[in-house]
Amino acid sequence: MRNVERYPVEGPNALWQVYRTISRWKVIRNFLFIQVARYCPSLPVKNWIYRHMLGMQVGRHSAFALMVMVDVFFPEKIVVGDNSIIGYNTTILTHEYLIGEYRLGQVRIGSEVMIGANTTILPGVTIGDRAVVAAGSVVHKDVKPGTFVGGNPMQEIQRRREQ
Repeated sequence: MRNVERYPVEGPNALWQVYRTISRWKVIRNFLFIQVARYCPSLPVKNWIYRHMLGMQVGRHSAFALMVMVDVFFPEKIVVGDNSIIGYNTTILTHEYLIGEYRLGQVRIGSEVMIGANTTILPGVTIGDRAVVAAGSVVHKDVKPGTFVGGNPMQEIQRRREQ
């Protein structure tokens, strides 16, 4: 099970109540900075935006490819280790708004992790150091360090032997 906190809501579905849980001004500000970062060709500038404008923890030499979409509501819940690559058009979510509740969970991506293009990472998961996630995967549970995973549903493909 993913490590998420659950918040029940009454009345209409939780997404209709989103601005009771987060400031609309924060969402607008985050959206603008995320859009700049998505198209930014400079990795140092992109990482500066993530760290200083969105409050993410991004390690040294980590690289976010073009069009990566980080969570617009709670990007500060994203932690990325050193020297990792987040592939083209990947989505990293730290929230889920459902019918009767919303859920929040930190996403932790270790060091020297490779995440393939068009991957979706759901709230509350940890991807261990030196893991590899195949393109097009949905990361719905934790990934052990040194493991190669892929698919939807995500499955372990291979585990590296520790050196």
